Amino acid sequence: MFRPRGAGLLALALATLAGGPAMAEPRATTVENCAACHGVDGIARDTEVPHLAGQNERYLFNQMMAFRSGKRVHKEMRYMARNMSVEEIAALAAYYAALPPR
Repeated sequence: MFRPRGAGLLALALATLAGGPAMAEPRATTVENCAACHGVDGIARDTEVPHLAGQNERYLFNQMMAFRSGKRVHKEMRYMARNMSVEEIAALAAYYAALPPR
């Protein structure tokens, strides 16, 4: 189930990142966990890690769902995505897609 890009999901992700109230559960720790490799600004510090800032939201969502299900094989990403809800994945996709690319 893909949720289209919208202000609601972005607001949810940003509110979570800022520690504010959130309706769904993309926990601040989820954003922080992603940021450890992909950066809060979506710009990875390691050349082996892709930048997420400005990526297509549907692409990000679909890739995370593929990691979550095991259809796309990557040990670390499977570990990160396996316990995320669809709502968390949608919020993260919206968050990173809305960031300005470099």
